[in-house]
Order: sequence, then structure tokens, then C-alpha cells
Amino acid sequence: MNESVLSMKGIHKRFMGVHALKGVDFDLRVGEIHALVGENGAGKSTMMKVLTGIYEKDSGEIQFLGKLFHPHNPKQALSAGIGIIHQELNMMEHLTVAQNIYIGRETMKSGGLFLDEKGQNQRAGALFDRLNMNIDAQETLNRLTVGKQQMVEIAKAVSHDLKVLILDEPTAALTEVEIEELFTIMRDLASKGVAMIYISHRMDEIGQITDRVTVMRDGEYVGTNETSKITKEDIINMMVGRVIYEKPKVKSNVSADAEVVLEVSSLNAGRLVKDVSFKLHQGEILGFAGLMGAGRTETARAIFGADEIQSGTIKVRGVPVKISDPMVAVAHGIGYLSEDRKRYGLATGLSVIENSLMASYNKYETGLFIHAGKIRAITEEYVNKLSIKTPTIDQLLNNLSGGNQQKVVIAKWLINDAQILIFDEPTRGIDVGAKSEIYTLMNELAAQGKSIIMISSELPEILRMSDRIIVMCEGRVTGELDIEGSSQKEIMKYATMRENV
Repeated sequence: MNESVLSMKGIHKRFMGVHALKGVDFDLRVGEIHALVGENGAGKSTMMKVLTGIYEKDSGEIQFLGKLFHPHNPKQALSAGIGIIHQELNMMEHLTVAQNIYIGRETMKSGGLFLDEKGQNQRAGALFDRLNMNIDAQETLNRLTVGKQQMVEIAKAVSHDLKVLILDEPTAALTEVEIEELFTIMRDLASKGVAMIYISHRMDEIGQITDRVTVMRDGEYVGTNETSKITKEDIINMMVGRVIYEKPKVKSNVSADAEVVLEVSSLNAGRLVKDVSFKLHQGEILGFAGLMGAGRTETARAIFGADEIQSGTIKVRGVPVKISDPMVAVAHGIGYLSEDRKRYGLATGLSVIENSLMASYNKYETGLFIHAGKIRAITEEYVNKLSIKTPTIDQLLNNLSGGNQQKVVIAKWLINDAQILIFDEPTRGIDVGAKSEIYTLMNELAAQGKSIIMISSELPEILRMSDRIIVMCEGRVTGELDIEGSSQKEIMKYATMRENV
């Protein structure tokens, strides 16, 4: 177990204006599960991209299986025995499971003239048997759950005779049952000698599944400890260099006579929004809790005009409004931070300034001209206010960490002066330090009189931030709870209150 399979020493990597890795060290033992943690922007992803040949290191040394190792591309790293499972799965949904696993190296017959589908399916089936995975090799990928799709990707990686497997936020979109299945597979792989690098922001999971923890901060190596000998609080303090407090809210901060700024009545939209009604008050953080498929995101999208409403009414400050598309919602002072920020909230190929002003250019136009000085000044103001880490406001967004990208989305709606903000999974994929900053920001916005709907799948987050909680199950509102006296157990009771029960 103490035999080293991988060693990285003194790794440096610079980009334009950013020293991303500053002499970082990391070592990995045969058959261990090793957590690599740090705030967004700490350098974890850059380090793994150097290891898998996506980036070339500027200096430093990598030893793999006792020899110097310098991969120039991911294919070279994979051939050597190092694979990575990214947070966004990289599969072809219209193909079968077996076709996905062996794409580019298909099983052939008749001297290589024809594809041997039967043989390929048998080959994939034998692989699943070896990995103790219950998956049909002939099933089309898009018919599998996200958890099963992830297992297929792991099987694909392992089929390359891996020595090292990197898992980047592997549990972000999984249910509790799927997480347990993943951990069982990881333990089995470790027992077969596969070493794993586990990147996650979920501290409880790190304590449950890993052997050692390495912490990075601001592109530097902080330290490595055995997981059993370090506490969650110790890890967080190493990550952020400060103490982070996570206490639940004990009472609402909203006055009894606060104005109702948004009232939704008998809203119906698609399969997952059924007769939804609720009120949002000025200065309130209204938490929306529920399990996957409860209809929370669908409700938010309907209110924002992204999805068509079949029936129901929406009032903004007592006035009925017909929101037919997002532009109308924005005109009524509603901003939406999507759970999938890269798909719906951001244009990662554009700069910080272009993304920040995306919803507000009309405010800075005079005829055919845009006031360049004003838009630079307002962007700089919010970059500073939100502590967005970027060398310049002209930096492309895809060069920023996930936490800083999320802050740019928030800046976009604050510059637009939206009064009603819908935060859909605002801290998904964000480290504890950035989470704490987002929480502080949300509380400040509520104190300034902004009203927030916060959709979250993390019950501690719901209990920490909400003044009041709406619980949904299968498209219906099943509970409305005051924060005072609320508990995870009570929320789950309503979150599982199916219609036929």
C-alpha cells in the first residue's frame, strides 16, 4: 500500500497573467484513494491537466511507475495507464453501452472487415462482471441514469488497463444510492491495485471514501494527511486559511409586514409543475427543497419565461404579469441563475466584461454607441464588490474557476438591478470558501431589500440560508415551513409525500 505509483514534484504552470501552479508536490500510492481538495482556483484542475497531457508543465518533474513521465496529450497519458472521469460526462448518448466503451477500438471479425457486435457486447459484459457492475452492454446510453452512465465511463477507463484513475467531482449529479454504488466500485478497484485521485468539495464523502488528503491553496501545496487523522474543520481551514462557520438559521429575518413582491397562483407548466402556489416577500430568502425530479427548476424556468406556462397567474408587486419569455421577466426585475451556468448563464468564450453586461447593454447605449468607459467602470466595481478573482475584466470566462464564474453570473443580474433573484443550486460544484462568500453575498442582498428564491438539493444549505421553506414532490408543493424549528427530517417527510400515499 505504501509503494508509490505516481510522484509530481515542483510543478509550475503559468498562463497569461496567472501563475496557476507554484512548485506543487503530489504523490500517489498503489491502490489508495487520495483526495485532492482546495477552493476553486486553487489549481487542482490545472494539476490534473498537466498530469493527463492537456497542459504542458513549465517546470518540475513527474515520475510514473518509477520512470520520468511527460505526456504531451491525453491519449498518451491514457495509453500509459492514467485516465480521468470529468464532471461533465463525455459519452455518445445515441450509441449502446458497449459501443461507447470500445469506440475507436471496436471488436472486428472476418479479418477486420466487419464489426463484431456480438463479440463486443460479450467483451463489455465480461468487463462489467469483473467490476461487479449490473449494466446491460446492449442498452442505449441515454436510457441509463446519470449514475449508471458514470459507471460506464469508469468501465471504459478501466478497460485501458489503468494504473491511475482521476475522478473529478464524481458525485455532483448522483443520488445517495448511486453514490454508495460508486463507492463500492471504487473500493473494489482499489483492492485490485488501481490508485485513484478523488477531487471533491463534499467533506463528508472525503472522510468516508479516501485514505489520504492533499490540500492546495492559491496554486500552492499546503499539506498531505491521512484522512483518519484529520477533521473536516482542519481540512477546511487548510483550504481557505480561515475558519468557516456553517450554522443553521434559527429565525426568519423578514418582518411580518414585508411587501409581497412575487405571488404565484395555481401555476401549471409541463409534467413537473402542478398547481404550484407561493408568495415571496421583500428581503426574503425563500428556500425550495425537494428530491431530484420534484419540479423546482421547472417552476423557476416557468416563472422566468424559459418554459411555457399552461395555466396560472404570476403577480409582481401585486400587478398580474404575463411572462412569455425571459426578456419579459428581466423587464419585470427578475433574474435567474441557472443550475447549469455554463449552458444557460454564461458565454464562456467571451470575457468577464461581456458576460457581466449581457443583460444590461441597453442601459449603456446612446443610439448606435456604447459608453465603453461606463461599462468598464461598472464591471470593475462589481468585480471588486464580489471579490471575483481575475487578472483583468477582459479575461475569457473559461479561464476562471467555477466559483468565480458563478460570481460573474451574479454580477450580471446585480448590474441589471434585478429585484427578484432566483438562485438555482447556487453552490453546486463550488468549494467551501466560495460557498461561504456566496452565502454572505446572498444575506447582504436580502438585507438590501432584494428578494431571493434559492433552490438547493443540500438540506444543510436550505436550513442555513432560508427564512421560509417551500417543499416540492413530483411537481406539487407538499409543504411550507417556517425556518424556526425546521429540520432535515421534517423537510424529507414532505419531500417524499407522493400523491398516491
